[in-house]
Amino acid sequence: MAKFSEKIGYALGDAAAGGITWKVMSIAFPLFFTNIFGLTVADTATLMLVARLFDVITDPMMGALADRTQSKWGTYRPWLIFGAIPLGLVFALLLYTPDFGPVGKRIYAYSMYLLMMAVYTAVNVPYGSLLGVMTADDNEKNEFSSYRMVGAYAMGFVTLLSFPYLQKMVGGTPAHQYAVLGVILGALAALGTLACGLLTKERLKTIRAEKFSFKPFADLFRNKPWIILTLIGICTNFFNGFRYAVAGYLLEYCLHGNVTVSGLIINYTVFMTFGEVTCMIFGGLSPAFTKWVGSKRKAFNWAAIICAVTSIAFFFIPMDPKYIWLMIAMVILTSIGIGFYSPLLWSMYADVADYATEKNGTSSTGLIFSSGTMAQKFGSAISGALVALLLGIAGFVSGTDATGQTVVTITNEPAVQRMIWMLFSLFPAAIALLIVLLMRFYPIKK
Repeated sequence: MAKFSEKIGYALGDAAAGGITWKVMSIAFPLFFTNIFGLTVADTATLMLVARLFDVITDPMMGALADRTQSKWGTYRPWLIFGAIPLGLVFALLLYTPDFGPVGKRIYAYSMYLLMMAVYTAVNVPYGSLLGVMTADDNEKNEFSSYRMVGAYAMGFVTLLSFPYLQKMVGGTPAHQYAVLGVILGALAALGTLACGLLTKERLKTIRAEKFSFKPFADLFRNKPWIILTLIGICTNFFNGFRYAVAGYLLEYCLHGNVTVSGLIINYTVFMTFGEVTCMIFGGLSPAFTKWVGSKRKAFNWAAIICAVTSIAFFFIPMDPKYIWLMIAMVILTSIGIGFYSPLLWSMYADVADYATEKNGTSSTGLIFSSGTMAQKFGSAISGALVALLLGIAGFVSGTDATGQTVVTITNEPAVQRMIWMLFSLFPAAIALLIVLLMRFYPIKK
């Protein structure tokens, strides 16, 4: 039986990765790159697409490498312990806007973004794999997974709610604000990752293959549960990715800037904060909800239906700041579904890893969980790239002029507003319905 401190330690790992670095990258980066850093819409979309091709190679390689690591700290924990500082440092550099021209900025953005993806992979793949070796008890796996999601959403809530107030406190230009916040948040992410590596414990020994081979990679494509769950994982991150990536544009161009209600500054990070705290609460309730409905599969299915229905309902809310609380209410309702399914996804990856070990005779836990982080990055970044691409088609133009200043032009405001609204509602709804369909083919009945 794991100690409470270990569960808190495991939660700190995703508080750092999911609640700070990935949350900022998912929500702030599309708007940051186009409106503050000064990349064109095309450059932003291409950057995220190139990074995904990079991850297709690095994530499985990292999973296989982590599975074969042997040290006094264990198999997966040393990657967190020694990867903590690089994670925070590169994240801070990524939020810095150098005083370069268009070509220099493009080179800097591509270099830092790809480096960030590599460091994130080196930390997050082993972090996810830890769940497979901390306990053999299925209920305790659900608990660890629930703590993980609560940690991620709790820190996401703090990060997003405090963001506009921290910007105001820092002062100066938006570029300066993001650079300073990058240092602060990067340091917190490094501390959380290090604490996770030091507080957790690996109880189960992995069954390693005698030597490296490509057989585990080939085995994945004969593993039906893995194939279906990976597709579902990509879809969940498409669902979240569309909403997070377009939230900044929604406040800026559909509601015409921040909305202040009774002294509360509602910018795009605060807008999504209401969803974060809901996900935190219902992520904690996910194990009880799963027991109530009877299986992880049924619980995931109902969660996706909630997401689909509420996303469609959001589309019909008038595009007017006076309806801000109705919009927030719908974000909260959608987040109930997200909160329920988020812990389940990682617990189900542990089930798939157990299934693979029984079937193949050797452990591929790291490789299995690497597909989860690959799905996370693939879904979030491709959705972010599509947001940039579709906004460009609708009439959103951004870039850097000859003096290095960021320039944004809207050539067709109604079309851009309509596209933003659909990207936050109808596009995610379609993805949620696809999840319901895929879940019908998932064979593990736990």
